[in-house]
Amino acid sequence: MGSILNRLESEQTTKLLREYSISAIIGSLVVAIYNIVDSIYIGHGPNLGDHAIGGLGLVFPIMTFFTALGAFVGTGAATRVAIYMGEGCKDKMDRALGNALVLIILLTGFFVLLTYIFIDPLLHIIGATQDTYHFAREFLIYYLPCCIFLNLGFVLSSVMHASGYPQKAMYIMLLGVILNIILAPIFIFIFEWGMRGAAIATSIAAFISFVIFMIHFLERNNTLTLHKHKLNLDKKIVWAIMSIGVSPFLMQVAASIVVFFINNRLSTYGDSIAIEAYAIANRLNLIIVLIIVGLTQGMQPIVGYNYGANKIERVISTVNQAIKAGIGIGFIGLIGGLFFSDIAVSPFNPTPALASKASGVLKIITIVLPLSGLQMVISNFFQSIGMPTKAIMLSLTRQFLFLVPLLFILPLFFQLDGVWFSIPLADVASTIFAVIIYIGQIHKLKEKYTYAID
Repeated sequence: MGSILNRLESEQTTKLLREYSISAIIGSLVVAIYNIVDSIYIGHGPNLGDHAIGGLGLVFPIMTFFTALGAFVGTGAATRVAIYMGEGCKDKMDRALGNALVLIILLTGFFVLLTYIFIDPLLHIIGATQDTYHFAREFLIYYLPCCIFLNLGFVLSSVMHASGYPQKAMYIMLLGVILNIILAPIFIFIFEWGMRGAAIATSIAAFISFVIFMIHFLERNNTLTLHKHKLNLDKKIVWAIMSIGVSPFLMQVAASIVVFFINNRLSTYGDSIAIEAYAIANRLNLIIVLIIVGLTQGMQPIVGYNYGANKIERVISTVNQAIKAGIGIGFIGLIGGLFFSDIAVSPFNPTPALASKASGVLKIITIVLPLSGLQMVISNFFQSIGMPTKAIMLSLTRQFLFLVPLLFILPLFFQLDGVWFSIPLADVASTIFAVIIYIGQIHKLKEKYTYAID
């Protein structure tokens, strides 16, 4: 444990950020690969096709909600573990792990049960049509059980990463991806299980990854160890986790709600092709977004530990490097969206009309990815230093102060084009707001700690 803490406290921040981010990015991409692999296989599957992809796109807000639960507990626990490491509190670190596992089981189990009970009205609310309803329902029924193991894996991966084992977390997540890639075509094409085959493949891969994560935390020589007597919920620890985790939770729930609004506006001003095109473009855009998420996760333990240890010059140095990297990753996504959109949508096996529409949508929503990179790093900075209120404010400002109103105003003048262009315009406005808040906070940190900042 000592060597890990020494590295976080004294090693060059550029090297640390690169090491932690690469493993976190690969782990984060697992989420995108799970979704994209399912979409590609479903697009080519027997008796499936465009409407099946549309059905998968419709349940995406529900999938995002369960991912948000994982982020709620996982990000909160990882941030607290990093801060407790900086403070040298081993007992609190172990309690954070135990409480996080119990909390995620209770929360995910409750909402899985609730979704099963209200599955039919829920599908109608999110916009299922006669063409997509059957596909969406079949996938969701078989996907819901795996949410518990996916979220347990997310929590354990986040905590493993924060406690000094980023590469090990990456390898375990990669194993899950490989298993899903192998199993999905077997279940979809050979067994001809269709939508349920994709969901079952994801469930098996998630369960095996979870088991391997658990083996790590049961070993006694690791930075963090799972103890039976530390599984009892502690109000202070739970609140400490939730107070940080509420920010990424609300961010993803807000994103899920916004996808619902977008699909609603698309059904009003467009047709099923518009909804299916957005489903494809959104999944491709998710690749770059999750790479940036991985970057922010790599930044998190470095910032959290050094903030807890009062080494503010290292905090600011790390965040500034992450901002540059986030903008750079966004530019790569922008170039890919503008010049390679036709190639990007082709693996989904779309019809010519759907391919043309999805390609055009991808160009629009990727044009502001550099700004998204900047905004996401700033928001995660506030999470990492234990200021969830500001992180929440930045996220909800983008979703509800700018995007939702634009989704209702612009289509009145520009019809379907108004829906598409609401997305980048909201990103521009919210990024300006985030930069103003960030600059103000940096000035406060410099004044409070009076460190010499490079």
